[in-house]
Amino acid sequence: MSQESIKNSVWSAESNLPQYPSLQGEIHTDVLVIGGGIAGILTAYSLHNNGVRYVLVEKNAICSGITQNTTAKITFQHGLIYQKILKAYGVEAARKYLTANKLAFEKYSDLCGGIDCDYEVKDNFVYAVDDKSKLENEMKALRKIGFEADFCDDIPIPVKNAGAVKFPKQAQFNPLKFISVMARGLNIYENTFVREMIGNTAVTDYGKIYADKVIVTTHFPFINKHGSYFIKLYQHRSYVIALENAQNVDGMYVDESKTGLSFRNYNNLLLLGGGGHRTGQKGGNWSELRRFASEFYPNSKEKYFWAAQDCMSLDGIPYIGCYSKSTNNLYAASGFNKWGMTGAMVAAMILSDMVLGKSNEFSGVFSPSRNILKPQLLVNGFETTKSLLTPSKKRCPHLGCALKWNSAEHSWDCPCHGSRFDKNGTVLDNPANGNLH
Repeated sequence: MSQESIKNSVWSAESNLPQYPSLQGEIHTDVLVIGGGIAGILTAYSLHNNGVRYVLVEKNAICSGITQNTTAKITFQHGLIYQKILKAYGVEAARKYLTANKLAFEKYSDLCGGIDCDYEVKDNFVYAVDDKSKLENEMKALRKIGFEADFCDDIPIPVKNAGAVKFPKQAQFNPLKFISVMARGLNIYENTFVREMIGNTAVTDYGKIYADKVIVTTHFPFINKHGSYFIKLYQHRSYVIALENAQNVDGMYVDESKTGLSFRNYNNLLLLGGGGHRTGQKGGNWSELRRFASEFYPNSKEKYFWAAQDCMSLDGIPYIGCYSKSTNNLYAASGFNKWGMTGAMVAAMILSDMVLGKSNEFSGVFSPSRNILKPQLLVNGFETTKSLLTPSKKRCPHLGCALKWNSAEHSWDCPCHGSRFDKNGTVLDNPANGNLH
């Protein structure tokens, strides 16, 4: 198999995103949205359509971070999440999570109907490698909240499995083609890095933004003094290769395990994902995917390869709402747990309602101030303590954790909170807000 591929997502290779000026000087606005990924863009789009005076700022170019590296599956089937929500929070919460994400899915369906963004209706499958009981429990949970999924014993992917739970008529698309249309006409400033917040005033390199309300959609919330996101979130890397002359799987397939494989097609390419690991730790990366492709798609040719990074919450539900209990005019959206497409739309729905003073029936389920006493909290605390006690010359400027060298991607990665830096110390991924010194 050829390795003369492009280190870029297939979406980036085809994108034609609009460009925006950087902010110079001081401005006043009712709502400031910080972060120009898909969550920020959709929130700004909703505010724009509701006649709200707003500004969106992005430190680089819009969608140049995590959004351009998604696998772009639009689905309200998020792994085996429903049995987990049912056990932790009960029937009503699980039903509201499903309803919110189903509404988000339907909004995409409506919007994409008038946009050339390669939108395709496809069935979605979550499979298990060896534990059929997990799938059966998910089917029971779904029935309990009033949704009928299908169980499949046989799925057409070259992975030994115990079957799959199928959600019919989900969707996939090209996210940057979608955003290139959605972002047109929005009040956006690019290359406008918010260095610090002083109350509701954002300080940038060349000016200040005075806002009544602030929404943070920066992937990992960067303001440390509120919300305790540094213990509520960790980051997980995953890898993708795009193959020519591979399989047409005619659907979207994902392993219920965070370290398993995913499959979907785009035009004549098979997008094979996997090799995942907690940021700052070792994992299979592209090597694992290439070994798999060599074995099962020996005549394939690799055209693109890229990596993504996802914020993982303590309980599998995103954090959307007031940044903390004590911040009435500061909001956040994060922790999409690999399901950022519907998660971003749910965020836009909830946050625009909150800004407008409207009640939203789903806000309680996604509240960032919900109970944090979850097993993942202990794992996050252990990883942070271990890293803080590890001797290392390279330390993350975010909270001082020891950085680990990522030999696959030639970067310094933080195992605590997922910040990443290139070999010269330039920041690649937040929450770190500056380069290595």
